[in-house]
Amino acid sequence: MAFLSLDSVGFARSGRVILRDLSLAFRKGELVSILGANGAGKTTLLRLMLGLSRPETGRVLVDGKDLSGLSRQQIARLMAYVPQNRDVLPPYSVAQIVGLGRLPYGSLTRGLSDQDMSRVEAALALLGLADLRDRPCTALSGGEYQRVLLARVMVQDAPVLVLDEPLSGLDYGHQIRLMALLEQLAREGRLVIMTAHQPDLVYRHASHVVLLEHGRVLAEGQPETVMDSARLAAFYGVSLRHHDHDGQRFFMGGDEKS
Repeated sequence: MAFLSLDSVGFARSGRVILRDLSLAFRKGELVSILGANGAGKTTLLRLMLGLSRPETGRVLVDGKDLSGLSRQQIARLMAYVPQNRDVLPPYSVAQIVGLGRLPYGSLTRGLSDQDMSRVEAALALLGLADLRDRPCTALSGGEYQRVLLARVMVQDAPVLVLDEPLSGLDYGHQIRLMALLEQLAREGRLVIMTAHQPDLVYRHASHVVLLEHGRVLAEGQPETVMDSARLAAFYGVSLRHHDHDGQRFFMGGDEKS
């Protein structure tokens, strides 16, 4: 049964149609990756899923409830969000930002409980941030701050994680570790939805792929059925070929020699 679904959703901005009649359904336990060129509508789609924007047509359902009827606190207990990295970082410590993930369960005026702090420390350790816990975020690199935001959603304990290009700004090692972590979270029963531009990593870790083109779903399904070189070559407008090896698929420019 779908935990998050979009039913004939449409959205326009300043007279320009961004998304057209989208219907999608995702279940807990899935790692969903949304691929698309810049301007395809990926970020807008995530904002509609989160209730940060309202669809002009159709509706978004979470756990059987219409998103438009839920409060921000109710939504925050259901879904956690990592936006794209920002240029201006907040002047708070790493631990303070991660601790904000517990806000849906308390208030700004109430301090974190011992249990809350245990969750924060565990998330810092998991994302390799324990040594940076007291450092101001203004002193972090973009990749380090991206991991801080990921730690924050970890302590939010929401059944749905929504991440807008979480691999952006991370070195290749952290990209691999992050995808493995997200795959593990999905296996443990969460629904993880992310946008990405790395077909190889998506193929290796995602369980469901959505190809979004000009505000419409071009294709969706399991990576092995959706992500072949012919479809992705047409999708991105480049020459591609792929090689399968040991359960993995590698994409490369079609003019390269074997």
